[in-house]
Amino acid sequence: MSAVDEWVAELSEKGDLTPTAVQQVLETHGARGRRAIEGVGEQRVKQYNDFTVVVGRGDEYIVEGRSCLCPDSRYNLDRDDPDQLCWHVIAVLIAGAIQVFETYDQWYAEVGGLFE
Repeated sequence: MSAVDEWVAELSEKGDLTPTAVQQVLETHGARGRRAIEGVGEQRVKQYNDFTVVVGRGDEYIVEGRSCLCPDSRYNLDRDDPDQLCWHVIAVLIAGAIQVFETYDQWYAEVGGLFE
């Protein structure tokens, strides 16, 4: 089991950001983990009918599974290391495990400007 799977399991079991899970996230992801925890607390994880979106500093990023098209994910992470994730993906995993998405009954493809 990867470090990510361990902290996701801890969060899912407890249903909350426990001190143990927070410590695991920070040990595994450092500054990215801290930013993800902050992003979840700031309600930056949005669940639409078609996508999960994280509002970043300058843009919104669609997260599918454990992949994101943000610059950090594309250029800085080792794709072969399952524990290397951008903060957007980490935030989605946290939000999903403790069920704290901001939910919209809309299609992001329409409101997010994907088809303009």
